[in-house]
Amino acid sequence: MQIVDVRLERAEDVVEYAASVVFSGGTLLYPDETGYVFACDPARRAAAAQVYDIADRRVQRLALCIASATELLEYAPENPLVMLAAKRLLPGPLTLLLRKPAFLLGTDSPFDDRAGFRVPADPLARTLLERCGPLIGSLTTYTGADLDGLPRVDLLLERGETGHVEPSIVDLTGEHPRLLHEGAVSLDRLTAGFGPMERAGTAPKIES
Repeated sequence: MQIVDVRLERAEDVVEYAASVVFSGGTLLYPDETGYVFACDPARRAAAAQVYDIADRRVQRLALCIASATELLEYAPENPLVMLAAKRLLPGPLTLLLRKPAFLLGTDSPFDDRAGFRVPADPLARTLLERCGPLIGSLTTYTGADLDGLPRVDLLLERGETGHVEPSIVDLTGEHPRLLHEGAVSLDRLTAGFGPMERAGTAPKIES
């Protein structure tokens, strides 16, 4: 495992080195506002299998991490709920479930017909994703305090100790947004952004 302390290096150099690892099929652990994300190029099957295993192959713990809300619109150009999210709620600690993108069709990913998407607010993470994204990622239990929770990774972008923030998860594949998990983005803020919301386990009840 290689370790680069991002506090001691120029961001441009860090990103270029990280991109070389990703493009060669390696795995990466990088910080964003939710903690440390274990990630790789989703087209690299061996690396992707490691990320899927970290997430226990559960769709809600995986996300395609992308650089901007504008890029997100490219994956669901006709979904008005995605437009609301892009304008009112992103970037930030929010995972949105959308229809599975074409480049994941036929792969051995654990996604069914949906895939999670995240647009981080962290500047380093967004610069990294602009350079080499989208990346398939899973939030880990590693906090930078010690090596506990550190997955087997090719490159660690170390920024010291962080917290661990659970993203909120919203399914946008139906007629109404459906809250699957209330995390860092509160229900009140989600409702302000989307309007009425279904809640997992309570449909057809609508929260307003």
